[in-house]
Amino acid sequence: MRDDVAGAAGQADPVEAEPSGPGHDPSYADSSYADPDGAVAGPGRPPVLGSGRPPVLGTGGSPLVGELVAAAVRGEGPAIDALLAYVHPLALRYCRAKLARLPGGARHHVDDVAQEVCVAVLCALPRYKDQGRPFEAFVYGIAAHKIADLQRAAMRGPGSTVVPQDDLPEVPDEALGPEEQALLSSDAAWAKELLSNLPARQRELVLLRVAAGLSAEETGEVLGMSPGAVRVAQHRALSRLRALAEESS
Repeated sequence: MRDDVAGAAGQADPVEAEPSGPGHDPSYADSSYADPDGAVAGPGRPPVLGSGRPPVLGTGGSPLVGELVAAAVRGEGPAIDALLAYVHPLALRYCRAKLARLPGGARHHVDDVAQEVCVAVLCALPRYKDQGRPFEAFVYGIAAHKIADLQRAAMRGPGSTVVPQDDLPEVPDEALGPEEQALLSSDAAWAKELLSNLPARQRELVLLRVAAGLSAEETGEVLGMSPGAVRVAQHRALSRLRALAEESS
């Protein structure tokens, strides 16, 4: 499996230069979640739940997110507040990208669905077990279920114009390559370790494209990038993963 990652990432061809204009490019202060007075502004608006402040995470993202999740699972209040503040922008951007494609009223419920995701994450924390996959993938999985619930409810409503997701026009996009398939394989702990070495923006992009299954167009909606720029950034991220895989093999 590791050889698959090491040997295949170079197959994705960039199609255009990544723009240098404004977009979603979150950065976090290098501090501890337990210091609310040192909290810095993060992406998206703060959640209704929790402290109302974004969490303070290290620039690499993953290691401190893992510590944050572990503390929240133990029931530590400041960690729960900070984790919910971290989860809400992720859920909001994901829901906005997925619901924007739907006709009818479903797309107007982005904030409500994102809030439901936060509630579901909060309720799931006591039973959460780290199985090696990034915590963000867990959040995106919950969000996908909540969106499916909304779609089913909307289709049952009188006079609904919402159509099933499977009936929507397909968005042309490249199929998963061997490197993406490897990241979805059973060696999740190893893949998580590799992902933790990517910059936060690249890591989120790979998670959205691979773990959450978003198209390049949907990922662009989330990150404020064009579909072509998403493909370029994905190529760079996977090339970095290939180099990391070669170093660790």
